[in-house]
Amino acid sequence: MKVFIVEDDPIIVEGLTIALSQEGYDVASFGNVADAIKEIESEAHYDVCLLDVNLPDGDGFQVCKAIRSRSEVPVIFLTACDDEIHTVLAFEQGADDYIAKPFRIRELIARIKAILRRTRSDQGKEVINVGGNTVDIMSGKVFRNGEEIFLSAVEYRLLLTFVKSRGQLLTRQQILTAMWDSAGDFVNDNTLTVYVRRLRKKLEEPGDKPVIVTVRGVGYRME
Repeated sequence: MKVFIVEDDPIIVEGLTIALSQEGYDVASFGNVADAIKEIESEAHYDVCLLDVNLPDGDGFQVCKAIRSRSEVPVIFLTACDDEIHTVLAFEQGADDYIAKPFRIRELIARIKAILRRTRSDQGKEVINVGGNTVDIMSGKVFRNGEEIFLSAVEYRLLLTFVKSRGQLLTRQQILTAMWDSAGDFVNDNTLTVYVRRLRKKLEEPGDKPVIVTVRGVGYRME
């Protein structure tokens, strides 16, 4: 497993390198945007990326954008900018997680492992379990206890949007962008709330653990 770190604080880099190396990860670190993007453009492969926001020659959002133009590798922001604006911007750029400094290294490693489990477990699957439901990607059908759950076309596309980014926090704008297509089915910010509520009602039964979690002020995440 290879970890790509973009961080200009040598003390943090050293601590992360030691801790991650002890967990069996290979670590490559870069202290600025220019060197990080040069590495990305070299087509080097990494399993997870850790990005700081404030860098000497730019910011981590530029690096994240460069990564997303080439890969869906998990991205975690590690930053002292713990405010809603930066958090939302990070997720809009395609981040999978956002951890404020100072952070606990064991928590970071646990989050890395959780993201890697989620992103790898669904790769190549044609049938995916979501809560107590089964999503058959090939047939476009959803089942619970052997009974088909009937979803509208918009509800099914919304479900696939969540399944594709399972475990990742999606902003409302990311979801709206993914939902728009040439079929002309219009989903706006107001109707999105309605569709999420309908989908939850169909996927969750009383006593179930929530399948879709609301992150107030940001968006939604499928567990």
